[in-house]
Amino acid sequence: MFKKFSPSTDIASQTPPKSSVQRSIRAAVLSQWKVEPEILEQIWPKKESLIHVKCREHISMYTLNSEPLFFQHFDGPFYPTLRILHKYPFILPKVGVDRGAIRFLLSGAHMMCPGLTSAGGYLPPPESEIPADALVAIHAEGKESAVAIGITKLSTEEMRKVNKGVGVEIATHLGDDLWALRTV
Repeated sequence: MFKKFSPSTDIASQTPPKSSVQRSIRAAVLSQWKVEPEILEQIWPKKESLIHVKCREHISMYTLNSEPLFFQHFDGPFYPTLRILHKYPFILPKVGVDRGAIRFLLSGAHMMCPGLTSAGGYLPPPESEIPADALVAIHAEGKESAVAIGITKLSTEEMRKVNKGVGVEIATHLGDDLWALRTV
């Protein structure tokens, strides 16, 4: 999503959303992320107003004090930025890829099931199954922090059974233009 993103050419406008829209965004974020209201209050205090940054290709970015907090593609889920995920690593469920998939991941490729199900990969146990179309933090074998954020295309059990095709579609990764963007 952010392979060739330039603030000077890809940002169309910046406007503060109405308070009713901000309340609905807050409710959506609470339901999509594994986060308590107190944690969201630390990330985005209720008294603070977001700025809606409209970008090319139907991407909406939401900033607080010019720092990107999360983004959305069309009317899809609200993805946290990697910087927010590094501060609060528990807000999204975790999957892991083996060492062989790291270079592909950092070039923006979607994660294939074999990279997630191999010996170096990680999928949660069956009792903690992640459904399809869920936001996930992607960790790389041997690395402490998340290297990407994506959305599952299959449930974790289907990934284990099928073991081919795209398992997680990548939205943002370390080194992309959103990672380089500290302020808008």
